[in-house]
Amino acid sequence: MTLQPFGARLRRAMDERGPLCVGIDPHASLLADWGLNDDVAGLARFTRTVVEALGETVAVFKPQAAFFERFGSKGIAVLETAVAEARERGALVLMDAKRGDIGSTMAAYAETFLAKDSPLFSDALTVSPYLGYGSLKPAVELAKENGCGLFVLALTSNPEGQEVQHAVRADGRTIGATMLAHLKEENAGAEPLGSFGAVVGATLGDLSSYDLAVNGPLLAPGIGAQGATPADLPGVFGAAVRNVVPSVSRGVLRHGPDAAGLRDAAARFAEDVAAAVG
Repeated sequence: MTLQPFGARLRRAMDERGPLCVGIDPHASLLADWGLNDDVAGLARFTRTVVEALGETVAVFKPQAAFFERFGSKGIAVLETAVAEARERGALVLMDAKRGDIGSTMAAYAETFLAKDSPLFSDALTVSPYLGYGSLKPAVELAKENGCGLFVLALTSNPEGQEVQHAVRADGRTIGATMLAHLKEENAGAEPLGSFGAVVGATLGDLSSYDLAVNGPLLAPGIGAQGATPADLPGVFGAAVRNVVPSVSRGVLRHGPDAAGLRDAAARFAEDVAAAVG
């Protein structure tokens, strides 16, 4: 079965469920806060609780692959189960793996997360373009073939990112702006929304000097624990705010392990985001 393009599926999910992405970040301190051991059993309990509590209400889950990979093959098995169960509940899965390489290696990364027969097949994948945007070609091509999406690191919320992303090229354009321009080209003519998005931090303040109108989704980390609020989104993203996918992790997850607490926290964020973006 051929999937609709990711952008179309994301637009529908955001319209129906609200524009919120909930991260699944089972780091050791959060497992401890939930009263769980920092082992595979704790990882599985945590992940299952989040997916069961929110899988039928949130638009997007964003599992952070590293927190599963650190447990080896058993952790990857937990991630495989989570991906399948989240998608069964109607949520889209954005795998936060930030892969980036060249040639056959990039192709292998793409096949891991974007090939339909992969046990980690996800609706979208975060990727790093800092070996050159062209290095992402295998992932771009496979995403188009299978109706998936990519989120390219463009203007990230971590302070260290500025030394690369704000660096100015010989033509006077920053590296971050260059990535946005590539995405705008990828999404040209797509309706209702392109499938190739950018990662743009919600903590960055006024970005009016950047062209964020890439006709694709803008994944906005930084809501909650990093200090940004839903009310900040219009000031950061301007006219592109309707295409923003705000990402919240600890702001929701700290309300577990009670399922009702998770649902209430996610619902509050979703309501606040909807009110802010109109």
